[in-house]
Amino acid sequence: MATPLRSVAGTALRQARTGFQVRTPGSPVAAATAAAALTRPFTTTTTTTTTAAPTSPSKSPSSQNKQQAPSQPKILLEDSDAGFGFVRHNPAPPKPRARGVTEIRGPYYTVMGPRYLADVLETMGPHIDGVKFAGGSFSLFAEAPLRQLLDLAHAHGAYVSTGGWVEHVLASGGAAAVDKYLARCKDLGFDVVELSAGFVSLPADDWVRLAERVRDAGLTPKPELGIQFGAGGDTPAAELRSIGTSDPGKVISMARRFVRDVGVERVMIESEGITENVGGAWRTDVIQAILRELPLENVMFEAADPDVFNWYIREFGVDVNLFVDHSQIVQLAGLRAGIWGKSDTFGKITTYRP
Repeated sequence: MATPLRSVAGTALRQARTGFQVRTPGSPVAAATAAAALTRPFTTTTTTTTTAAPTSPSKSPSSQNKQQAPSQPKILLEDSDAGFGFVRHNPAPPKPRARGVTEIRGPYYTVMGPRYLADVLETMGPHIDGVKFAGGSFSLFAEAPLRQLLDLAHAHGAYVSTGGWVEHVLASGGAAAVDKYLARCKDLGFDVVELSAGFVSLPADDWVRLAERVRDAGLTPKPELGIQFGAGGDTPAAELRSIGTSDPGKVISMARRFVRDVGVERVMIESEGITENVGGAWRTDVIQAILRELPLENVMFEAADPDVFNWYIREFGVDVNLFVDHSQIVQLAGLRAGIWGKSDTFGKITTYRP
């Protein structure tokens, strides 16, 4: 995971803020937030108030729930009457989206409570499709504030994903612990369960069964795949390089199996070994090989570094699905909109959608 430099500054600013109404359990504010909360699966629709189209039986149950998306506020850039709609930009499709999806990292490098997340979502909510907790960080919360975070995300039309903690649950407690874990995640209000195997050796058939188990529990499975064993934690870069990387063909084969055979809606591609901690040139060959085999909408790339997500947008356009740190959402949203960027992207990111 790449560490965002601006997170510490963001935390300091929010510590100075006063006067925000705390959403305590049982308060009218908490009740209103919970009432507005909706499950945000990975499905697509054409308007902000139209129910998601039904999927095939092979899709996850959460994808088949027909629920109305919350009304999304119009950003000034897309307001032709009272905003800056006269400025050339790439309009974002309404949520929930299948392409151009942005998932942000929640608590990990910085503490994130209801006031902090409310700031992020009230300002940048239209550009955020999902919120992901790193690893098992959500288990460090008391239940009330955790539910407040999930309710806030849902109220802003964002799904909530676990991190890849299930590999620790499986390795330490077996199948019974996994069932309890899934039931608890469902009860708390999570929509998506990430399925990582970066620290365990798991047979391919077992990984597939795990994805099916998540789906049977009424949650959306999101397998995380990568070429670097030991990725996703706090392992030093030198140690990761000494371990070496696996054959990219293994990642492609598993991704194909998850998407085509199991009906998984989206797989996450871990950055380590590809664009992070590579000790040299990025492994863009791995990225290109993945996208030769899978549609763009079925893949999300971890890109929590401005140079990395700038490259993805430059190479694949605004429709590429990306996972970034929450501190980077303004920069990424501006890049997708085509209103700023680096020297190789500023004024050059465009679309043709008459």
